[in-house]
Amino acid sequence: MYKFLEALENQIRMMKENMDITKIQQVIDALQNAKSVFVLGAGRSGFVAKSFAMRLMHCGFNVYVVGETVTPRIERDDVLIAISGSGETTSVVNISKKAKELIGSRLIAVTSNPGSSIGKMADVVLVVRGKVKTERDEELSKIAPLGTMFELAVMIFLDALIAELMSVRNLTEKDLEDRHAVLE
Repeated sequence: MYKFLEALENQIRMMKENMDITKIQQVIDALQNAKSVFVLGAGRSGFVAKSFAMRLMHCGFNVYVVGETVTPRIERDDVLIAISGSGETTSVVNISKKAKELIGSRLIAVTSNPGSSIGKMADVVLVVRGKVKTERDEELSKIAPLGTMFELAVMIFLDALIAELMSVRNLTEKDLEDRHAVLE
């Protein structure tokens, strides 16, 4: 357990040291100017995407999760945030390509691999380093298998982005609480 927490601590430190403030500002601007925000991820990255969508909704954004039955058509004035450690997850790449090339929506990629398919087509690439499931690191694989480090790092990174959005929008916890679900 200690090794896992130490690895996660190192992951967070590395993320903090490599943060690109210019790209973060571009994402904030894109979100602020979007008519609607769509989030996308497969597997555990999909769970992270849903968590981020919930917080965006709490912050007052019009947000949808790709693949849900109540998700409307994406439009040109919208933003798609695609999360994939490898940047090559087939469903994420195909949906991103459709939103970007056919619809003309803005695409924000959150990935460890900026040279990947989604990285190359994105308007903004947020690089969050973390061992993804296709990488081999025997020691790390014993304590954090597959994409665990990427998924946790992205979750933390996106929560930090929410904190920044709260500041930009002058929101308090009470503002978020007012949009929190009551039918639980």
